[in-house]
Amino acid sequence: MKALVLFVCLSAGCLAQRPQQCRSPPLLTGSLSVSTQSEKLMAYAKYNYDALGRRIRLQEFGQYKNQTFYFDVLLLYNLGVMYSINYENNTCCKKPLNVDFHPLEIPRDAGLLGQVVLGGSSGPGQGVLVNSWAGTLKMKNATAAKYISTVTEFGCIPVSTLFHTDRSGWMITSFFNNVIGLVDPQQLIPPPFCKGARLVEEDGEEPETFFSLFQK
Repeated sequence: MKALVLFVCLSAGCLAQRPQQCRSPPLLTGSLSVSTQSEKLMAYAKYNYDALGRRIRLQEFGQYKNQTFYFDVLLLYNLGVMYSINYENNTCCKKPLNVDFHPLEIPRDAGLLGQVVLGGSSGPGQGVLVNSWAGTLKMKNATAAKYISTVTEFGCIPVSTLFHTDRSGWMITSFFNNVIGLVDPQQLIPPPFCKGARLVEEDGEEPETFFSLFQK
């Protein structure tokens, strides 16, 4: 009987050690970089992420097709709108946001690729334990997108995501300087001069998505 109890305890311990799919903290602040396989795009952004209210703020600069750009957008998935904000002339462009909000998480059907230590494992504080997962996402146009996501074992903090579509090829997003919580909650509220902005809908224009924002 003791041997059976010991076997059950050891089995439970092994199961507990296997990485599990997870969801990142609902409130995050940090920075990220985005680049594409074609080398047409390289960008850096500060982000504010609120999964509870389904809101994201991106303040980004970079290069696309050898053209330098900067933009500041507030994505309000809860209202189905996005604001392109310009503080230089205190103006806003309000557009429909006709896509679903996808929280930062590892989907339940994702497959584990492996667990590794980023950095070193020879001493305390030299590295961080991360898990890499792979899977596919169904897009609204009936196509499938491949992804590989890496998150920390403890806390499920995003580290990087590789995302592939037939149209755009591979795109990599790397997260850094992440902080749990909202450092400045006001970043997720439209500034006062956006109050009178009218909704602009352009015929034939495709709906905005998170990744399309990096290809302006």
